[in-house]
Amino acid sequence: MKSIKKYVALLAFTTISLATFAQDDSPQQSNIQQYTPSKLIGKGQWDLKWFNNLYTETEDTFTGDIPRNTFFTSTLEVYTGVGQNKRWNVGAIFEFRSNVVGGRGALEVFQFDGEEGSARSGFTSIAPSVKFVPIASVSNFSIQSSFFIPLVDNEVENGVFLDQNGFIWQNRLFYDYTFPGNKWQIFSEINSELNFGDADKSFANNSLRLTPGVFLSYFPSSKFTVLVLAQHSQLLDLGSDFSQDFTALGGGAKYQLTDALNVELLYTNFVRGSDTGLGETFNIGLRAIF
Repeated sequence: MKSIKKYVALLAFTTISLATFAQDDSPQQSNIQQYTPSKLIGKGQWDLKWFNNLYTETEDTFTGDIPRNTFFTSTLEVYTGVGQNKRWNVGAIFEFRSNVVGGRGALEVFQFDGEEGSARSGFTSIAPSVKFVPIASVSNFSIQSSFFIPLVDNEVENGVFLDQNGFIWQNRLFYDYTFPGNKWQIFSEINSELNFGDADKSFANNSLRLTPGVFLSYFPSSKFTVLVLAQHSQLLDLGSDFSQDFTALGGGAKYQLTDALNVELLYTNFVRGSDTGLGETFNIGLRAIF
C-alpha cells in the first residue's frame, strides 16, 4: 500500500508542478473546463476516455479485518458526435478487470497470472451507449444511457469474483455549473443501474443501484484543476435478496497536457457502509477530444 500511495503522490506532485509553470495566455477554455461529462461533442468529433480504477480493501462490514482483496477495472469509452447542435453522441464502453484476493499484494493485479484460487482477469462487458441533451436550451444537462452485456461465464470461480454475470441498464444524469470568473465549477451526477438476469448467476441480479455524487473543482489556470468529491451508493433489493450501501469521499486533479489530451488523478476512501468492503480507490485516466 505504501508503494501505491507514493506512486500516486509522485504523479500528483508532477502534475501540480507542471500546472504551476504552465502559461495560461489563451482566454479560450480548455477541454477540462469546457467538456465536463455534462457537455457533448459536435458532429464528426471523437471523445475517447481510458479510465483505470484500483480498489483495495483490508476491512469489510461483514467480518471486520480481512486479508487484502484488490479489484482493478480498466474502462475504455468511445463516442462520436452525430446530428446538429451537439445534442447526440453515440458510442460504446468496454471493460477489462483483474482481481486478486486472499492477502495478495495490491499491485499483483497487474501480473494477470490467473493463479487458481487467488486471481482472475479478462474482458468482462461491452455496452452500446448514447448521450443526449434532452432540453435544447440547457446544454449543461445531459443523460448517458448504456446497456452492459456480460462477457463472463461465471461470476465466481474457485472462490474468486470477477464481475457481475448479468445485464445492466445504466442511466447517468449529468449537470454542471461554472461560477462567474471561470475559477470554480460544480458538477453533479445521479447514476442508476438496473441489474437483471438469472438470479442464480449473480448476487446483484434483480436489483437497482442508485449513486448520486457531487464534485467541486477549482481552476488555478484554465489547464489545471483540483477537486473534491462525495458519492453515496445504494443497492435496492428488487428480488435479489441482497442490499448494500456505502459512502465515499475523495479528491484529485486534472491537467490539460495538449489541446486534445488531458490526464486525471483521483483518490477515494469508503468512509462508511453496510454489507460492503471499506477500502480505498486509486484512479488515473486519460481523455482525448478531437
